[in-house]
Amino acid sequence: MPLNWPTDEIKFARGAYGQREQAAPSSLAPISTLSGTGDCRHPVMDSHTLNHRAHQGTIYVVSTPIGNLEDITMRAMRVLREVDLIAAESVIHTKKLCAYYHITTPLTSYNSHNQRYKGRVLIEKAKSGLDIALVSDAGTPGVSDPGSRLVGEAIDAHIPLVPVPGVSASLTALSISGFHTDRFVFAGFLSRKKGRRRKELEVLKDEPRTMILFEAPHRLVKMLTDLTEVLGNRDIVLAKEMTKMFEQVVRGPAREVVSSLKDTTIKGEYTVIVNGREGEKKSTSVDICH
Repeated sequence: MPLNWPTDEIKFARGAYGQREQAAPSSLAPISTLSGTGDCRHPVMDSHTLNHRAHQGTIYVVSTPIGNLEDITMRAMRVLREVDLIAAESVIHTKKLCAYYHITTPLTSYNSHNQRYKGRVLIEKAKSGLDIALVSDAGTPGVSDPGSRLVGEAIDAHIPLVPVPGVSASLTALSISGFHTDRFVFAGFLSRKKGRRRKELEVLKDEPRTMILFEAPHRLVKMLTDLTEVLGNRDIVLAKEMTKMFEQVVRGPAREVVSSLKDTTIKGEYTVIVNGREGEKKSTSVDICH
């Protein structure tokens, strides 16, 4: 059935159902130009949630761009405008996104430095009836960042949680890796300490599935060196500055990739995709794509 969503039928799941949508920014096509009919009320809301919404708010876990500011959903922008408060990993960073899309919602910081105290504050604000959007510096909150702690606290406090999906650095890099994507393992950041990091790699040594890692620039070569020594000369893919002007993807055997990095200036966080133990070896040299 063709879809037709006229603007006057669009509703936003905040407070009681039926609150009107704010106008979209001028750079976007009006919602009424879409083909389809329907109701944008959130499908996971149930009568238990509705009966309590007058007394407590909702925490929205909102994905934001990993680089290119155009990689944000219309729903995410709508939520960021409609909530009472945005809890950002970096207020300065998120201000740029808000300014670009003319979002004027108040911001507050929530990060690894203040998460113990600020988490309690945010939970109390939600209990008092405020709707809060949780955002990270880039991508999906809760994936290798403090957002997971706040989500856990919200669950314990019976605060409604609503995911607002979008871009993720891990899946973006995986999609262009060329490795098996039907099954994969996300390992995030390995330990900063060499001994513990090598133990973590030992656990992954016989992992048959494709592996996804994150790493900071100043630890990248050390981590890849350990990876090569423990896992062997696996095919890997390094992705940095994804969706940005200076996006770069490096493919090749781990040992050769490490050698190619030693005489370069390494900047930006990296997503590292590692071929599983049973993956077919394809590379014999390093390939760098800009």
